[in-house]
Amino acid sequence: MQSLDVILREQKIFEGLREEDHKLIAGCAFNTHFEANQYIFREGENADTFYIIRYGTVGLELRNPKGGIITVQTLREGDVLGWSWLFEPYRWTYDAHAISMVRAVALDGRCLRTKCDHDHTLGYELMRRFAHIMVERLQATRMQVLDLYA
Repeated sequence: MQSLDVILREQKIFEGLREEDHKLIAGCAFNTHFEANQYIFREGENADTFYIIRYGTVGLELRNPKGGIITVQTLREGDVLGWSWLFEPYRWTYDAHAISMVRAVALDGRCLRTKCDHDHTLGYELMRRFAHIMVERLQATRMQVLDLYA
């Protein structure tokens, strides 16, 4: 069985970080899992965690004002789930639904925010990396919306 430190070092989002950064991040991590059809989080709930999916599939969902649900993106192994832990008011802006059984590494957002406040280099690196994820997700959502109205 691999340690969380080793697992996290293998994740694309953490490639090239300083040795001390890996140790700080691993100190905020724990393993978790979700059953198929379980909601990992819901829009409006407190966002104090993010996840790296190790196994399974997660749907990112928006509620349609007319009552339906729109899956805007599907995440799989190696994908990062969640960025709302980084920005006040630290609330989820969408739902995350386990389509299949999911195993993930969870990272405590409060723990990481505190470490980033003390180490601005780490904070900058995480912000830069999460900004990239955010742009990709926003582009995917944009394409989904264009498909809906095409």
